[in-house]
Amino acid sequence: MLKSSKWIKSPENCNTCPDFYLNINIEKPISRATLKVSALGMYIAYVDGKRVSEDLFTPYCTQATKRIQYQSYDVTKLISGTSRIDFLCAQGWFVGEMPWSKDRTSKALSDHISLIFELEIVDSEGKKFCYVSDENTKVSTSHLLSSQFYDGEVYDLTAAVEELGFAVCDDEAKPELVEQEGEFVREQEVFYPVSMIITPKGERVIDFGQNLSGYVLVDAKGKQGDTISISHAETLDESGNFLTENLRQARQKMKYVLNGERKLLKPFFAWFGFRYIRIDEYIDGDIDLDSFKCIAVYSDMKRTGSFLCGNEKVNQLYHNVIWGQKSNYIDVPTDCPQRDERLGWLGDAQVFARTAAINFDVEKFFRKWLHDIALYQLENNGAVYGICPNVKFAYDTRISAAWGDAATICPWEIYLAYGNREILEEQFESMKMWVDYIHSFGEEEFLWIGGYHYGDWLAMDSDGDEVVTDCDYIASAFFANSTLLLIKAGEVIGKDMTEYIQLYSCIVKAFRKRFIKNGLPTVKTQTAYVLALHFHLTENMELTAEGLANLIKENEMCLSTGFVGTPYLLHALSDNGYAELAYELLFQEKCPSWLYAVNHGATTMWERWDGICSDGTFQKLDLDSFNHYAYGSVFDWLFGVAAGIKVQDDGAGYKHISVRPLTDKRLKFIDVSIQSRYGKVRSSWYYKGDKVFYEIEVPKDCVADILLEDGYSVTVAGGKHFFAKQYNLV
Repeated sequence: MLKSSKWIKSPENCNTCPDFYLNINIEKPISRATLKVSALGMYIAYVDGKRVSEDLFTPYCTQATKRIQYQSYDVTKLISGTSRIDFLCAQGWFVGEMPWSKDRTSKALSDHISLIFELEIVDSEGKKFCYVSDENTKVSTSHLLSSQFYDGEVYDLTAAVEELGFAVCDDEAKPELVEQEGEFVREQEVFYPVSMIITPKGERVIDFGQNLSGYVLVDAKGKQGDTISISHAETLDESGNFLTENLRQARQKMKYVLNGERKLLKPFFAWFGFRYIRIDEYIDGDIDLDSFKCIAVYSDMKRTGSFLCGNEKVNQLYHNVIWGQKSNYIDVPTDCPQRDERLGWLGDAQVFARTAAINFDVEKFFRKWLHDIALYQLENNGAVYGICPNVKFAYDTRISAAWGDAATICPWEIYLAYGNREILEEQFESMKMWVDYIHSFGEEEFLWIGGYHYGDWLAMDSDGDEVVTDCDYIASAFFANSTLLLIKAGEVIGKDMTEYIQLYSCIVKAFRKRFIKNGLPTVKTQTAYVLALHFHLTENMELTAEGLANLIKENEMCLSTGFVGTPYLLHALSDNGYAELAYELLFQEKCPSWLYAVNHGATTMWERWDGICSDGTFQKLDLDSFNHYAYGSVFDWLFGVAAGIKVQDDGAGYKHISVRPLTDKRLKFIDVSIQSRYGKVRSSWYYKGDKVFYEIEVPKDCVADILLEDGYSVTVAGGKHFFAKQYNLV
């Protein structure tokens, strides 16, 4: 593809976003026209001033030193005999500034934008015309004076557009071009202002009522030279003023300079994480709220899961989980959408992967991202760094347990969700390289000892940045888990896994010898006990579960886990006879808990349990995101335990499931479903008098093993199944 095209760049550095363009002239009627285009940076393609597509932020984020996606568009209806084709470009993922680099001048991967395209036209007589990117492409400046992910954009309709001459070839640009793999990013829901606030500082602030990723559409008409400037933020401070400190070095601003004509204004290449906007500059007169709309943007994934219960706070928690995912699934699974980060952190992605695949169809989304993990591993002897795709001058990302383990956990979760063996076939070598890397690390053959890990990130039992749960313990536990997942994946695709079965046995023995004493973990934290239970590393599950329960009770019935322990905490309890205690943690409202944020008005998941203190002050503003989805992984417990739906290893894609609902009167009722590859799976229960009624729906040609709380069990085929049971409901 694009074999005759050349990578091109502007003949000179300009202070605006460059516009590459060409004019075409076809004498005969056009029967077909196809445009293929990519950029090292971002592009928007236009034909005679009309956008070719509503896709946002193309060509998206890949390990761009190695490969970059291109997009194909049918432009037959847009092109006439004489047309102008434009490609407005911006820095994007490839060239954009990394504001957290020391000098703020460091570029992600390059210091210039490059473009490549091919326009193939077939006229009514079958004659082909091909226009490609080369030295005949012209370049000009544009009205878009600047565009930065983290800073925002400046769009000046009064700025003069200057010709820069003809493009020059970029001989340094040599990534492999691959056809679009992931989902397209598009505009989604529209939100309208909830209120106009005048803060104690006198700031003019509009509240849209929902924290999200996106931008604001402004319907504006002003005089020549009038300016509109907008700042974006997630929250207000304890005094009710606009809060931007947690953005760190990200500016999140939009500036428009008007030319006297009425315009609908919105960003070209930027998005922001926000709920509130501050109007820093505006045209003369009062602010008209009807002139502002907020547009959510995220990858165009199909919604598959649904959840409803009789507890409004838990329903709000689910709402927050959904919007945490929407906000951070913008081509790659980012950690947060607002501050100077917005990168594909692997730890966040893997802890949330199961929940993600319940809420939305994320198969394409993850396959594209996992391909980049595998590609980057090849350069690093199988090691997996904390961010993918990686960029120059990124944080000093670590080769860390639980982060690198995304290489094994995510492929397995995506396989379980959709039943497509191809994901395991494609990622098997990546999974194997990761396990082999750990196996070769350090002097201990069967444990992961040493290294620089993130540990149980942001756990409440941590002292500042010092994690309490021993990192060697966590790393060795995940070594065992990743090896087991590799074995499972290999067996699914027909590999001989004898070597790794033996390795797994040795890891478990070594783990128990070093970290288990008298049937209990030697590391006395909730996360240590959770990992020992969930990964089946303890020799005495009953005693360890009792120990975990005691640790929770000693902590005033509160969790103390961070990013590593939290996703498995409720599972470790309910799987081992402590379902009631798991529910107690779910319904806990004091900090730390899931409902604490709900009670403080959260509309997305928080990064920190204590992001906002009980007195309204903020815990640590340089590490305080209010749109960080990791703790939203609790939903896979609501789905898999409260509603009871679990995919069995021998029935990936929901071909074979178990349904073991665990009721609780505080939920009142629950109604959960997912649209699987085979059809709708649903589990519902509700109370009526002294009975519990269950409604379970299984797709055609699928099997469900149903186990109710009184011990009644039955295996059913596809169809709708109803049960009524009388329990002691006191």
